Amino acid sequence: MFELMDGPIDAQVVTEQVRHPGAGAVLTFLGDARNTFEGRSVVRLEYEAYPEMAVPEMRRIAADLTARWPMARLAIVHRVGHVPVREASVVIAVSAPHRDAAYAASRFAIDELKARVPIWKKEVYADGSAWKQNQECNP
Repeated sequence: MFELMDGPIDAQVVTEQVRHPGAGAVLTFLGDARNTFEGRSVVRLEYEAYPEMAVPEMRRIAADLTARWPMARLAIVHRVGHVPVREASVVIAVSAPHRDAAYAASRFAIDELKARVPIWKKEVYADGSAWKQNQECNP
């Protein structure tokens, strides 16, 4: 499951995509919209994406992940549009035979998503807004 979604993400549905009998570890990462950033009050987040590139890049991340952790499985769903505070912007589910691999693969997936997938975030504050660049994209 690799999707962009305009609306709330059902984390359980995403997680079920990676569960299998050989998985002793299943992790679900929710990247929630928080209510503050650097002392400013955040009202909501807004995301834009280039779906024709974003979804295939998510699949390439999965291929890279399974090359490093052959028994792992990955699912990624990312929001587009408006995301209220306390709702997930992204849900990443990973399964692997053991917890060490699942944790490492999950970290790999979120870091690669932020660095490689064409998704742009705008933070809307009580006193304005700003487009944000992922730290992973900075040289």
